[in-house]
Amino acid sequence: MSKKIEMVLESSPVNVSHDTYRRECRYTRGIHIEEHEFKAILDAMCHDSRLYFDFHNPRKEIKKGTYLNGHSGLARNIFNYYKINHGIELTELINGKDFYVKII
Repeated sequence: MSKKIEMVLESSPVNVSHDTYRRECRYTRGIHIEEHEFKAILDAMCHDSRLYFDFHNPRKEIKKGTYLNGHSGLARNIFNYYKINHGIELTELINGKDFYVKII
């Protein structure tokens, strides 16, 4: 069975808290990633990328049901992970548009 992952386009915005900025971010697109795969993505990040991820998602647990704020560096890490490990190119993820991540 081949792996399938794709961008989700929302009919109404999804709100994700951004505790650093003390506001809610509204996203109309996102990506749903299994918990073990997202943890593997985090483990593969360089130190600077991980710091930036933590800046945008402070104190957020990586567990099923968690929503995270996406950013361009995270998009690139997700893109690389799926390209290398599953042969999937998520080009629509690395187009500079905002997105959320939902851990499933």
